Amino acid sequence: MTSFDDELNLRLTALREQNLFRELRRVDSAQGAQIQINGRPLLNFSSNDYLGLANHPALKEAAIRAVTDFGAGTGASRLICGSLAPFHELEAALADYKKTEAALAFATGYAAATGTITALTCKEDVIILDKLVHACIVDAARLAGAKLRVFDHNDLNDLADKLAWADKATAGESGRRTGRILVVTESVFSMDGDRAPLREIVALKALHGAWLMVDEAHGTGVLGHQGRGLADELGVSGQIEIQMGTLGKALGSAGGYICGSRALIDYLINRARSLIFSTAPVPAAAAAATAGVRLAQSAEGDARRRALREITAGVRLACGLPAAEFMSAIVPVILGDEAKTLGAAARLREQDIYVPAIRYPTVARGTARLRITTTANHTAADVAQLAAALKNAGVAI
Repeated sequence: MTSFDDELNLRLTALREQNLFRELRRVDSAQGAQIQINGRPLLNFSSNDYLGLANHPALKEAAIRAVTDFGAGTGASRLICGSLAPFHELEAALADYKKTEAALAFATGYAAATGTITALTCKEDVIILDKLVHACIVDAARLAGAKLRVFDHNDLNDLADKLAWADKATAGESGRRTGRILVVTESVFSMDGDRAPLREIVALKALHGAWLMVDEAHGTGVLGHQGRGLADELGVSGQIEIQMGTLGKALGSAGGYICGSRALIDYLINRARSLIFSTAPVPAAAAAATAGVRLAQSAEGDARRRALREITAGVRLACGLPAAEFMSAIVPVILGDEAKTLGAAARLREQDIYVPAIRYPTVARGTARLRITTTANHTAADVAQLAAALKNAGVAI
């Protein structure tokens, strides 16, 4: 028998040989356009802090006030005695922001996805996912035990085929539906930065009587009026049953949320296991997120979105990509080979630029990439430095 550690070391060796080994890099600074790693300042083009709020004074002050008033921890799950005032204030702010009846905050986006999908579906149901949805949605769908189907990324014809199959799979002997159909997609996809055709997806799900869940993790704060997301920009928010998102990207704090009808939120409070059986998050995170929601809706939020668009256009040009209509703050440079991508990331670090290599299983085999993300706190000088570094690293198109 191989000992436990010997077995794990064999597996780690295999990861290294495939250029898939990962390690944690200690960051000794706050999030920002510059971070410090191993005592060295690096220009940071890897963060999802799109509006530059993670180190904003308003969010820090809100977090400090919450610690002073409510302490460092919550003491219990929210259904016991941990549902502190900052969570209720956050949920009211989120529901108002997203123009829904209610909202529910979770400790993470992962917990929001797993709690919601497993609460709403069971083995009699069908879940249909876009091929490129986040891993938390895939894991939740598998955990739910429903029949699972995947449609080709943003392929409306394939989605229509899967919905037609689901109609038959959920029909009883009498022809009446015995199970539900849930379609899940992202609004902005995390690795390519492209958008879902939400108007068309909404029309298809309505045609088949399906429910739709949209993860606005990379759209909230960035797209739509006051940053309400892609669904708002396209005018279909009111036709989406379940709106999911994160508090840890453009909104500058940590956690996840679900927005929707009052009935949906009440049901999740009673059935979402990741909420029921978890100690509530720290009150400081909820208070900071509330400040982030309010700031996103302000004149400063609008100014930060304009700055983000300008910076992103500059980065796209630096990568040899068309600076067309603003799609998202994610600019992928796909190199394909894992070793080549690791080498490019290392050459950028040598030039004081931090852009990590994204590899399998985060992305498919053969699509390893540098995933460049922009924030409102970047400057034109930062973009120029990135452009020069990309050229020196041999990855500029």
